[in-house]
Amino acid sequence: MAGVEAGKEEEATAVRITGKSHVKPGKLIGRKECQLVTFDLPYLAFYYNQKLLFYKNDGCGEFEDKVEKLKEGLRVVLEEFYQLGGKLGKDDDEVLRVDYDDDMDGVEVVEAVAEGITVDELTGDDGTSSFKELIPFNGVLNLEGLHRPLLSIQLTKLKDGIAMGSWAQICNGASSSVVVPPFLDRTKARNTRVKLDLSPVVSCNGDDATKQGPPAPQMREKLFRFSEAAVDKIKSRANSTPPPSDGSKPFSTFQSLAVHIWRHVSQARNLKPEDYTVFTVFADCRKRVDPPMPDSYFGNLIQAIFTATAAGLLLENPPSFGALVIQKAIESHDAKAIDERNKAWEAAPKIFQFKDAGVNCVAVGSSPRFKVYEVDFGWGKPVGVRSGSNNRFDGMVYLYQGKSGGRSIDVEITMEAQAMEKLEKDKEFLMEV
Repeated sequence: MAGVEAGKEEEATAVRITGKSHVKPGKLIGRKECQLVTFDLPYLAFYYNQKLLFYKNDGCGEFEDKVEKLKEGLRVVLEEFYQLGGKLGKDDDEVLRVDYDDDMDGVEVVEAVAEGITVDELTGDDGTSSFKELIPFNGVLNLEGLHRPLLSIQLTKLKDGIAMGSWAQICNGASSSVVVPPFLDRTKARNTRVKLDLSPVVSCNGDDATKQGPPAPQMREKLFRFSEAAVDKIKSRANSTPPPSDGSKPFSTFQSLAVHIWRHVSQARNLKPEDYTVFTVFADCRKRVDPPMPDSYFGNLIQAIFTATAAGLLLENPPSFGALVIQKAIESHDAKAIDERNKAWEAAPKIFQFKDAGVNCVAVGSSPRFKVYEVDFGWGKPVGVRSGSNNRFDGMVYLYQGKSGGRSIDVEITMEAQAMEKLEKDKEFLMEV
């Protein structure tokens, strides 16, 4: 009987794929080719980016009707963002690009059912293992876009809601077309043609079962929610020490929260005073390059900004010390620094791996400026937003607009399990003291 009951429970919480289809632009586009540039190429060995939004049932409309409405909206969006319906390709010189043609399959749309799972079960603050069956392409490298769709979206019917991706402005009736068309010519930001040797990429960020050595440490993910009051207090503490006389500006909310995370993660790791720790932020370079690119630039116009210090200096000094280290690194990353980094990479191209983020690193991606809790498809705003299991490593941090609104910020952190246990009990980090 116990085995039967366990089987029923497993069946109730299983995700069942009910259909797959492809969506193309609502009009003919023709053949389009877009060269990938230095800002794109280093990240080919990252995994497909994964975001997941959870919605409670609004009592209006069947799941199937909502899926069709979403597909209709996607057709409109793809008329401008047609690259998402294409694949990676190569030109005659083996330089990578994004290819689109009307005879390609388009965006993959997966429909699924998990009617034994509730939204509340998925919107807790711990872990991402339960998300794996809700998001396609787990463990799939960007490089595999040579033979896979560049975008795959899964819409899953839950017991009391939906788990899904986003192109909401069309679907909720706010617009019948894309309000701000994307800027698609990446060569305007950098036009150097780089041929890559992809042979060592195959599993450089993956788990290799044949690899000898000690087992990898267990990782945990957790979402920490900082209220508007907590964020303001963190910023106030970082700015409580008089700034140095070198003309430094007050620390921003990002710089203040970043050093707060960096210090307490380093403390949870029990680093020795002489141990180095690296802070990395994936910075938007649209307005840093010369000439600046529009906000609508569509592509990876980012660069990783690195800075480092000894753990003893970071922890023994007030927060302003680390905040200043971060501030100087960010502000010095101007058009000249970006150009020098690009030239150095183009002279010796290297595919970025997670270990390149730095020793004892804290690496920050995403931004609370993205209004993720405003994504309304016509049946309300999401009750939860998370990243999938792809692109996670010890020290990876994602920042989101806080669910509680205002200046609140949600912080999603991946760490070794032992260190995470210490961090989640750290009352100073949690702003409970």
